[in-house]
Amino acid sequence: MFMTLVWFIIILAVLVLIHEFGHFIAAKRSGVLVEEFGFGFPPKLFGVRYRGTLYSFNAIPFGGFVKLKGVPGEDAHPEHFDDHNSFAKKAFLQKFFILSGGVFMNILLAVMLFAVGFTIGMPQVLDKSNLFSAARIRDEFIQIVETEPTLSAAQAGIQAGDTLLTLDGQVVRSIEEVQEYNAERIGQTVAVQVRRGDETLTFPVNVSALENEERGVLGVQLARVGTVSYPWYLSFGFGIVYALQILWLILGAFATLLIDLITSGQVSADLSGPVGIAAMTGQVAKLGFVYVLQFVALLSLNLALFNILPIPALDGGRIFFLIIEKLRRKKNSERVENVVHRIGFALLLVLIVLVTFRDLHRYSDSIKAFFSGIF
Repeated sequence: MFMTLVWFIIILAVLVLIHEFGHFIAAKRSGVLVEEFGFGFPPKLFGVRYRGTLYSFNAIPFGGFVKLKGVPGEDAHPEHFDDHNSFAKKAFLQKFFILSGGVFMNILLAVMLFAVGFTIGMPQVLDKSNLFSAARIRDEFIQIVETEPTLSAAQAGIQAGDTLLTLDGQVVRSIEEVQEYNAERIGQTVAVQVRRGDETLTFPVNVSALENEERGVLGVQLARVGTVSYPWYLSFGFGIVYALQILWLILGAFATLLIDLITSGQVSADLSGPVGIAAMTGQVAKLGFVYVLQFVALLSLNLALFNILPIPALDGGRIFFLIIEKLRRKKNSERVENVVHRIGFALLLVLIVLVTFRDLHRYSDSIKAFFSGIF
């Protein structure tokens, strides 16, 4: 569990630092003075000033931040807004470039990670829609990609990401074999053997009756997975294509989440906060290095898309106000914009707290095991 925490801190720090580095580079390219680039969050430990920028090293290692000259806010200096190297003095396109720089860097990070993954070989669902003619496929297996919490497989301890090996000692070669094996075993207990990381585990699972159908199920969703690789000179291109495909899927998931939130006032059960992500980090780390690459790339794309949404306090919210300012052809009220961003930030904190409380309940056993191991 300690290594899970270490992995979580490293991954979170990389994602946030890459995001802030995008703003940093865009600001530099646009001639805006970066007053401070912080590694971690305050309290400050020490700092080094180079070419007008303070590179600070802070005590809380969860990412970093960038402070630009001339950005409206509580600690801004209005007397600097008219300086040539001030954010406030720049044209619309330059401001847009700076505000979207973090999102672009998160997408670029995902593309690079996918490219590395495709070069060394990356697990992927073997579906004609996401495979290309140049694909090299090896090490095919049946993977559990989702478990139904109310059914026996999940209750027995089987997890998403496990590789299905045998049923009652019989080697599993296809999804159809699993379906046929369970079809007539309603109410019986099947010994399900899976591989999780370097471990081989066996779980007794009761075959449940599928609602409205007379066939048995374990309560898992399966996929035929293989290690897919491409020649190194093609990997970057396929990394771009794969990242765009994933972005489209994430966008659909966000749309569903927002619709559910508006229509029912409930947050999707699949939404996880920091605690849930930390728990998933531990599970993924057990599967191997290339799975961690995929996981970080997916988180980076999620962070990019979430940040570009027109939500106050996020990059997308600031871009939204920038567009309004452009359409109105006059500056927005700084006081109103700051109030809206503060309200948006407060609502985001409330959402994070609610999701975190749910994650604490969901992963309570893992958390108890972690602290009992310390004390």
